[in-house]
Amino acid sequence: MVNSPATLRELQDRTCWVKNRLQTYGFTHVGIAPAEPLSRERTHLLEWLERGFHAGMNWMARDPVKRSDVTRILPDARSVICVGMNYYTPVKHRENDDTVRVSRYAWGDDYHEIMLSGLERFRAELKERFPGVSCKIYVDTGPVMEKAWATKSGIGWQGKHTNIITRDAGSWIFLGVIISTVEFLHDNPVLDYCGTCRACIDACPTGAIVEPYVLDSNLCISYQTIENRGDTIPGEVAEKLGEWIFGCDICQDVCPWNSFAKETAVPGFAPRAGILQLSVREAMNMSDEDFRRKFRGSPVSRARPKGFRRNAGTVFASRSSYENDNC
Repeated sequence: MVNSPATLRELQDRTCWVKNRLQTYGFTHVGIAPAEPLSRERTHLLEWLERGFHAGMNWMARDPVKRSDVTRILPDARSVICVGMNYYTPVKHRENDDTVRVSRYAWGDDYHEIMLSGLERFRAELKERFPGVSCKIYVDTGPVMEKAWATKSGIGWQGKHTNIITRDAGSWIFLGVIISTVEFLHDNPVLDYCGTCRACIDACPTGAIVEPYVLDSNLCISYQTIENRGDTIPGEVAEKLGEWIFGCDICQDVCPWNSFAKETAVPGFAPRAGILQLSVREAMNMSDEDFRRKFRGSPVSRARPKGFRRNAGTVFASRSSYENDNC
């Protein structure tokens, strides 16, 4: 039986097996935590929602109890396996006044598809090894607090910019979660090594990191260029977009821990042709058909053609205003 008492040796063997198998599918970080309610994290979530910092992401306010308790998703859950996948590629943006910038995570293929493919194959192996097991997998697509589980399982700590930071690879990692009815040995959380550093807070051009570990999505360039479905970007953000047309990496680019970043072994995360050479005019004038063809299977498709052109127009207008002011 899956839930029958296991000896320490059995727990050690099955835990080693899980971590080894997941690493073969390209997951560079694996940690395991007990499937217990995230009480403290739920309190923080409710406070964050109360302050309206989720902006237009109304789905984040749905059923916070379920979001913070995986047994509401899988009643007999015993363990939460958290995985991380390194996506860093040692390539830089072009220093060209005419080009726009796309967040590093969206340079290649959609991470959802890449990670889910590996997790689905692992789930099949898990069910074969443990008959009767039930499990749920998520990659940024369900009512699961991935960052909290990454912290609980010892993968890393949540930095002041709210991204997960690992000691060996920095913050350039995607997260996934497997909720399982199988019991495993649990990992210990790691310490917070941000210390007195304020690099991410001081570098954010819009002041979106309103205090350490608290992000106001309303002021976040990533939120405004990806999730905002409106016709315009608020002026306080629009005038500070810089070259960012989809997402923003500023808070991660300045993080000292990212000096330890290692190149990803996943070919799908390599920059697509032309993604780093995209001009603002090309983006502004891109047709719906060209957008879908260029960004099919890419995270950039989330912006949709209309939003993408809006972002490009905002960057263009901001540049023109800056140039006029400095004539």
